[in-house]
Amino acid sequence: MINNITAFIVVLGVLVFFHEFGHFLFAKLFGVGVEKFSLGFGPRLFGKQYKQTDYRVSAIPLGGYVKMIGEDPEADIDPEDIPLSFTHKPLWQKTLIVAAGPVFNFLLAIIIFSAIFYSFGLVVPKASVGEVAEAGPAQKAGIKKNDLIVAINNKKIVTWNDMAENIRASKGETLKISVSRNEEILNFDIIPEKREIKDIFGDTKKEYIIGIIAGDDFLKKDLNPIQALQYGTHRSFEVVNLIGTSIVKMVSGRLSAKEMEIGGPIMIAQMAGEQAKKGIVSLLFFTALLSINLAVLNLLPIPVLDGGHLLIFLIEAIIRRPVNINIKRKAQQIGFSLLMALTVYVVYSDIVKLFK
Repeated sequence: MINNITAFIVVLGVLVFFHEFGHFLFAKLFGVGVEKFSLGFGPRLFGKQYKQTDYRVSAIPLGGYVKMIGEDPEADIDPEDIPLSFTHKPLWQKTLIVAAGPVFNFLLAIIIFSAIFYSFGLVVPKASVGEVAEAGPAQKAGIKKNDLIVAINNKKIVTWNDMAENIRASKGETLKISVSRNEEILNFDIIPEKREIKDIFGDTKKEYIIGIIAGDDFLKKDLNPIQALQYGTHRSFEVVNLIGTSIVKMVSGRLSAKEMEIGGPIMIAQMAGEQAKKGIVSLLFFTALLSINLAVLNLLPIPVLDGGHLLIFLIEAIIRRPVNINIKRKAQQIGFSLLMALTVYVVYSDIVKLFK
């Protein structure tokens, strides 16, 4: 349990630092005064006052915050502090300051993924046959377990993904599939079948397949820094798309919160501890996934989250005047209530899972 808590604090500390550092950096860039830069909430444990900013670590390690001068539009501001006030900055600057937190979390994920790809290379499954479906097109044609697919229609195939893309694009037309078996090249004419396939969300879609399952052979490809950055960026956008699709499906009722496995601090601590036991790479991978989760969730248009502030800025840009302060206050109260309800739900879910 201690290891879980330690891993949780380290992972969350890194994520919160990058998030708040994004806000902090852009606030400073646009001349906004920062009173506090805190890792954690609640009472101050320790820190250092440097110029106008109190850099502190607080008692509750479940987040963090940057407190800017003039952040509360209702607060009294000394006339001499108006040039440092967040509220008095142009709308585009306030937008960039708020958006910087989630963006920095996304950049952190890209950095981590890229570092993993550069250090350990890209590991992809070869186009080797692990299993052959009964009475499927591949079995009827003569494809066998442990065959290695080397070409489709005389086009070289290296990875499982290469092969799958060619089969999906076939539109049911006959494919000449070349395989290596016992150091001999064999050719088979196969007509892919269109079948319903379930994705990770349980949705069905129709794809062309030949009825084979991937084997256990993998190919490792070393990457230079540019390639690693490309793959790291691509992987990050894949995760964003996955999270975004999950949220849309949950909101539309096509996916339940239970199916999404929404977890709170206890579940995250357990997962962080498990990944730490597997090694630094697993922990880094988990940190990158969590960083993207934090970025996407913070961009949801819920008041009190960054996305809620950005939504208000967008409305103000459209109507060309500040949103009424009473409307803002009411929206903040609703957003806070929603956030507290979600927090109670995920913590309750964590406790239930813990004692199952």
